[in-house]
Amino acid sequence: MSRSPSFLARAESNTNVDPESVQKWIVAFCIIRFDLEQGQLIEECYPPGCLTPEEELDIAFSSFPDSVSQYHNRSSIHDSMFFFRIQRRGSFPAKNISTSEVVEVDGKEVSSAEKVPKRLDYSEKGCDPKYLYGFVFNRQRHDERLKRGGEQKSVVILSNYPYSSLFKPLLQIMGPLYFDIGRKALDCIAASMSTWDAPLPGHLMELPIGNATLKVNLPPAHSLSFDGEVLFEESASSMAPLLPTNQSIPHGLFHDSDVFGVFRGLLLQLWLLWELLLVGEPILIITPTPPQCCEAVASLVSLAAPLFVSVDFRPYFTIHDPYFAHLNSLREGDSFPPLLLGVTNLFFLKALRNIPHIVSVGSPAPNSSRLAFASRASTGRLSGRPEGFSFPQLNLKKFSPSNLLSAVKSRRDGPLCLMTEHKEAIWSSYVPITKPDTSILNRLVDAGLSPRVEESMSVVNNEILRRHFLELTTNFLAPFGPYFRVNTPCVGSSPFVDPPPLPVFDADEFLGSLSARGPGKFLSKRMRSNWLDLYRRFMRGHNFKPWFQRKRAVAEQEQCRLWRQARMNADIQEFINKSSELEIVETFNAIERHLLAEMQSENLLDQSEATCHKLKGDLLSVFNVLPQDMQHLLLMNPERATLLQ
Repeated sequence: MSRSPSFLARAESNTNVDPESVQKWIVAFCIIRFDLEQGQLIEECYPPGCLTPEEELDIAFSSFPDSVSQYHNRSSIHDSMFFFRIQRRGSFPAKNISTSEVVEVDGKEVSSAEKVPKRLDYSEKGCDPKYLYGFVFNRQRHDERLKRGGEQKSVVILSNYPYSSLFKPLLQIMGPLYFDIGRKALDCIAASMSTWDAPLPGHLMELPIGNATLKVNLPPAHSLSFDGEVLFEESASSMAPLLPTNQSIPHGLFHDSDVFGVFRGLLLQLWLLWELLLVGEPILIITPTPPQCCEAVASLVSLAAPLFVSVDFRPYFTIHDPYFAHLNSLREGDSFPPLLLGVTNLFFLKALRNIPHIVSVGSPAPNSSRLAFASRASTGRLSGRPEGFSFPQLNLKKFSPSNLLSAVKSRRDGPLCLMTEHKEAIWSSYVPITKPDTSILNRLVDAGLSPRVEESMSVVNNEILRRHFLELTTNFLAPFGPYFRVNTPCVGSSPFVDPPPLPVFDADEFLGSLSARGPGKFLSKRMRSNWLDLYRRFMRGHNFKPWFQRKRAVAEQEQCRLWRQARMNADIQEFINKSSELEIVETFNAIERHLLAEMQSENLLDQSEATCHKLKGDLLSVFNVLPQDMQHLLLMNPERATLLQ
């Protein structure tokens, strides 16, 4: 999407920025230049002072491709888009602590851009305080008249949210706009963002940007960062069917990634990769370019939906990342932490040679100035993909002596063979339990050589693959369902008592019960006889505990909501009339306990006020039917006496 004159005219006429609205979406905009003497430099940070010096360094190093030598057209302009994920670190210098320095200089108000708050409030639900996502529009301009024959500059959107379906199309507007009109582009985009509503996870949002409107599906609440407090949207959807039928709604992160396009040379291995991610095995993905690199990582993460992925994933990882020093220090025999790394630098093949699973995908970039990583909001298609992808035969290659020798040489040399020639392959000793579903592969469409038809068919193929792995993951997680089952008050029973706790989870008991019951029809056709081992590996892996605890928290909150609603609808006189004196006393104590909890609650203030009013009335009704001597005894407590006034 290119900038239109109407966008510029509108933007220039309205550059008022609402800081609170902007900070709900982004942390900052950055303009980063590659300087021949000083290296990567941040020219602009919008707003200023929102990043620590350590973060600025990490962002600068992550915002450029490892090499520009792959582009040989010396008079061309090459644009590419990719994104990274880094850990937040460092602290602010003392001089940057005061917000007034950002807002006022010598008593004068600074530009609207600098009035945006420095840090996104970490209390915002779904934001990830540990990681920062950077979406990059990189321009490489080759000109023999310049030093070293060219220059590089990147426009970066920084956010605490992995909203790739939004920030990639936004970059397609913002990147070219910046290189056209300069700093004004940042004010233009911020002014448009000021009109946006707060993010609604799992919803389709229409976001005006200049004279255009971006229609984007945000990832659901259950796929975002979890801090122990459940989002309302997540709790409200907990009672939905296990397998939603509406495929236009994302069910996990990076629903817009092009699974088919990036893994088309390794389609038979998708089930192996899905299983490796499921159990939390460390994986290194290497590609020729950053766009292909981050697309591969994002696509693999998307295959785990609706599972919340807790493995540390890095769509574009460089040797300058501070975490590399830790990984490089691991000795032979040391276990790699659970992670998913996307890299382009072949040095990682030697530095991380002991990582157990290495995946090579993609193809070297051609001599083309086409945008290497364009986006679309929710179709699953990668438009403007680098040339060089060819549709492989989905069936196994026929035997030939040359194929056999090539396979033997590849296994003998291992991943180091990529140092001389790039090829799509997987090096792993892991024996998968899940079998490739050839019926799914046979449904994929060969688009031929027509780019227009290929893009359309890529949409279809992505939906087929995504739907299948959504079913696969959902069916795999289904046996844990009873541990998240919500209990509702029985008809005629008192809703004022505490709800029964959720079933206690015991791994051995779960495996024993599952072994006797079997995996179910869907999984039995797609897994080998040792399918129970996959559950054992999953429960030992890095993804299980955070996902299980989160699902339990959702179920407990939903159960609390249902019982709370039942108390609101309960007729207290009906319970009093059919209760004994002892049961009435127990009801009084229960109502008092719920009332105190509501009064201390900081959430849903309007509903809490109505609930408190209802519970106070019920408490007084129960109190009035108690014997007078018991009433006097209860009123001896000053706090209780206040409640009964």
